Amino acid sequence: MNKPRNTGHPLALDWVLGARVNKSAAVRRTQSLGGRRTVKKAYQAAWLLKAVTMMDLTTLESNDTDERVARLCAKARQPIRPDMLEALGMADRKLTVGAVCVYPNRVRAAVAALHGSGIPVAVVSPGFPSGQVPVAPRLEGIEKLVEEGAREIDIVIGREHVFTGNWGALYEEVQAYRRACGDTAHLKTIIETGDLATLTNVYRASMVCMMAGADFIKTSTGKAKTNATLDFGLVMCRAIRDYGELTGYQIGFKPAGGIRTAKDAMNWLALIKEELGDEWLTPHYFRFGASSLLGDIERQLAHHLSGRYASAKYMPVG
Repeated sequence: MNKPRNTGHPLALDWVLGARVNKSAAVRRTQSLGGRRTVKKAYQAAWLLKAVTMMDLTTLESNDTDERVARLCAKARQPIRPDMLEALGMADRKLTVGAVCVYPNRVRAAVAALHGSGIPVAVVSPGFPSGQVPVAPRLEGIEKLVEEGAREIDIVIGREHVFTGNWGALYEEVQAYRRACGDTAHLKTIIETGDLATLTNVYRASMVCMMAGADFIKTSTGKAKTNATLDFGLVMCRAIRDYGELTGYQIGFKPAGGIRTAKDAMNWLALIKEELGDEWLTPHYFRFGASSLLGDIERQLAHHLSGRYASAKYMPVG
């Protein structure tokens, strides 16, 4: 059963400013993930199928069209070829991705294409990816997107608040976005980890966003030079764990950008399982932000079944 939605917490600067992250220890921890244990054969296939259900299938390109979004939504409804699902003993399961993520002007097309599927539409809010847009028009944009059917809003925080240590301003900004989402849409806050300079800033920004009422914290826009890394993910997972211990709320986590292979997905799943536990291994609390990951997972599943890698042309994403 899902826990109550995060309603936030008064800004507690002692929690924020008291944080210090040991970079060497964090790197040492994440470097051990890929080599300490392996998952093979049927067990690996099962984990990869689980990864598919926790994927925000994403298109955020300048050449997006309604037709391209419709094709992506068709793939979201049927992410793995039916013959492969039958061979894997999953033909009777309704396997879909966690959500479809698009630009604001493609929300209506996505909502129409996903009607009746139960798959929510996620949308990046005005100001993506820079965050260099005044708050007022962003709030108006969020309210309109919710009216159009978006059920998850991915906003980019104002990173200047982190750089200047103005945690109160960041808290108030995220609170405003949460109010604009209302009771209908969940709020994902993108802190753009690659821009924040230190792991300590990543922890502090994550904590402030959760205090302000974020339902998810998200690593990156996917448009920065450095996006989701396991080091950033470790720090954000521990912030989620600390926030949960202090408040009782379970916050979701979304790494995005640079997660392209099945091996990447397995490492992230191992991190979540070990740092947060099985409760987070559901679409309600964990998502991959990905555009090309699904294709590689499908190829790995084909190899599991046949012993051969299929050409990518047989497994188009959209």
